[in-house]
Amino acid sequence: MTQISIKDQIKKLVDLQKIDAEIYTVQIGLTENPAVIEELKRKFEATKAHLNELEEKFKSVQLKRKELELEMKAKEDDIAKANTQLTQLKTNKEYTTKLNEIASIKADKSIIEEKILLSYDETDAIQAEISKEKVAVGTGEKQYLARKKEIEDDIKLMEDRIKVLESQRKQLLPGVDRTLLNRYEKVLAHKDGLGIVPLNGNSCGGCNMNVPPQTINAIKMHDQLIECEKCLRIMYLEDDL
Repeated sequence: MTQISIKDQIKKLVDLQKIDAEIYTVQIGLTENPAVIEELKRKFEATKAHLNELEEKFKSVQLKRKELELEMKAKEDDIAKANTQLTQLKTNKEYTTKLNEIASIKADKSIIEEKILLSYDETDAIQAEISKEKVAVGTGEKQYLARKKEIEDDIKLMEDRIKVLESQRKQLLPGVDRTLLNRYEKVLAHKDGLGIVPLNGNSCGGCNMNVPPQTINAIKMHDQLIECEKCLRIMYLEDDL
């Protein structure tokens, strides 16, 4: 260890940190971007689902109308049958009863006709909403696919950048003492991609904790790596390098 220049090793760790900081940032992007794509997909699928709901509602109203039309046809048949029976009746009481029956059937038929007319208004309104939603879905799909491709292209660039950075990192490693490298990487793995930080005045550049004068003096001595008491990051003075 006595043959190692701590100051020289700190310089090498600082150079390594620049690469590692960028690797950390790029890796965050690689982690977050797939989630962004999933969120875009979720929103687009929600728009499509709404369109599907409208189309199913349109079919349901049409089906209900057909059922009403069949019901109305049955009422018309009942009226025709009752009218035929009317001519065969012999007493005024039977005749009056049959007329009341026919009137009741016609009243039911009138209600069914009103429901059928309302169903046409409803399908027209739904059809208009479907047409509007189809335009929105078409526009949304184009926007989703375009944004998805942009993000996928960014991911590819990030992956390529990671390869370049890892190659640069490997070139620096031979010059760093293994023991010191292990200390640095142990901190790096748990401290948001920052294993070694400069002092900002009298504060740690990683956690902003105040650094005592004696600790600053120890850093200036370059006898050993000095870590922050709070965040455990290795500290250095930029002016000393």
